[in-house]
Amino acid sequence: MSSSVTMTEAAARHVTRYLSKRGRGVGVRLGVKTTGCSGLAYKLEYADEVTAEDVVFEGHGVKILVDPKSLPYIDGTELDFVREGLNEGFKFRNPREKDRCGCGESFRI
Repeated sequence: MSSSVTMTEAAARHVTRYLSKRGRGVGVRLGVKTTGCSGLAYKLEYADEVTAEDVVFEGHGVKILVDPKSLPYIDGTELDFVREGLNEGFKFRNPREKDRCGCGESFRI
């Protein structure tokens, strides 16, 4: 069974805009870290290079780099970029998420 991490067109547009403003970068690095009330939190940063251990996915021309240790937790996740009122930001749609803490910072699978 193959893994997949995807991104919406809105997320890809946002990343592409940011990378061109920044003047460098190959895409985004998505992972999880241990934290918060429920145990896991998403970690998202702009990536300047692909490393040997990265698992690489692509969505709308943007690379999504995932470290192999994080992949089991985020396999199937879709990265979106949304505006809600005055706030805007990335949203993670993860089918493996069973539980999210009240503060919205962490999740469990």
